[in-house]
Amino acid sequence: MRTILVVDDEPNYLVILEELLAEEGFEILTADNGASALEIAGEVDLDLILTDMQMPGISGLEVLETIKASNKDLPVIMITAYGEVEKAVAAMQAGAFNYLTKPFKNEELIANVHKAIEHYSLCRENKRLRAAIKSRHSFADMIGKNNKMQELYRLIEKVAPTPSSVLISGESGTGKELVARAVHLYSPRESQPFISVNCAALPANLLESELFGHEKGAFTGATTLRKGRFELADNGTLFLDEIGELDLALQSKLLRIIQERTFERIGASSSLEVDVRIIAATNKNLKKEADRGLFRDDLFYRLNVLSLHLPPLRDRLDDIPLLVNHFLAKFGELIDKPDLKISAEAIDILMEMPWEGNIRELENTIERASILCSNKTIESKDVLTDSQGEKIPLAPKATSAEGPLVRPGSTLPDTLYSLEKQALKEALNENDNIQARAAKRLGITKSLLQYKLKKFGIKLPSRSSVDENQSG
Repeated sequence: MRTILVVDDEPNYLVILEELLAEEGFEILTADNGASALEIAGEVDLDLILTDMQMPGISGLEVLETIKASNKDLPVIMITAYGEVEKAVAAMQAGAFNYLTKPFKNEELIANVHKAIEHYSLCRENKRLRAAIKSRHSFADMIGKNNKMQELYRLIEKVAPTPSSVLISGESGTGKELVARAVHLYSPRESQPFISVNCAALPANLLESELFGHEKGAFTGATTLRKGRFELADNGTLFLDEIGELDLALQSKLLRIIQERTFERIGASSSLEVDVRIIAATNKNLKKEADRGLFRDDLFYRLNVLSLHLPPLRDRLDDIPLLVNHFLAKFGELIDKPDLKISAEAIDILMEMPWEGNIRELENTIERASILCSNKTIESKDVLTDSQGEKIPLAPKATSAEGPLVRPGSTLPDTLYSLEKQALKEALNENDNIQARAAKRLGITKSLLQYKLKKFGIKLPSRSSVDENQSG
């Protein structure tokens, strides 16, 4: 039940308003002065305050200003006497939701009350969603609690409601189409089509027909009129994956559509108008491609109005356990192993792999291991077997970080292992063995730091646990 506080120094008005609003199903609290109103507002979770402007002692305007200082979203409707226009204007400037002039019609009051409460409900829901994003481990089918993923979620929420073009960058296999779908899902175009095209999958002549469509008889084999992806995506979103593979001629046509919102089917004599939001994705550095003359500068800037970057899996290793659990549930259901699990040793090995194919490679690994494992638990040997049944060699581990940078006979993995271990030790020493500070110094999460300490066998002095607690 929504709770409304009615404030007025006239007892008759309090009674009338209380009865009127109670009949609408609201819980009504009353106060006959500003001081009592502020006291109630400090103790009760209110949905709306309805207050008279002119009261002895603390005025309605002062009540409004005090409330807004502590809760700027809580709606306050002011009731003013006839002729108090200047005071009403001051109230609106101070953040009042609206004002009503006495005498007013009951229908007018009720309509304003419902509108204000609905507005406040939306404000609180948006706050709840923003708070949830900070702690959630998934967002629109994307999985990740890593700080870089949390920041990506927040950026998507900002970018999605706008009509601007978006360029998504990231290595192959990082999930760029999931990001594009999330932008569409959280946009005003959500109920309209989301059409996807892989620009690298077709040769230029077929891709042109795929994008723009063709008229019957436009070329050999064009036996019927065919709508292109732009036409199918009208009022919705068109996702152009691997946009860096588009040849220069098609880049020119794409630029024209973005600028003029018109295009022609192949073989057509008239133009068609479309309202399409463009989201493009690439695993290339398009700015460098433009500098080399392989991508149009003007198209790059048209596409890169808003940019989103997906980090590679090696930069978010702390998300691997979450991703693995997600894939275990997915493949466990598909292959009728609902209780599928993975051993801690297998997880440790997954955390040490380079993942050049990113999440797509990890998903393939878990799918393969789910099928190959001899029982309901994936073991180390299952994740160490590639698609040809060969064992995947792991890099040998160094036993010490002492000595020169590259020791005689050392491999690159040996050297990198030693350097990482040394960096961990130095960060801890610089920060009095306080894990939170050391993690911040290294630019990683505390949970990833703890995993690496275990991986490298680094033990902290006994006093560090006390310091860690003190660090909060």
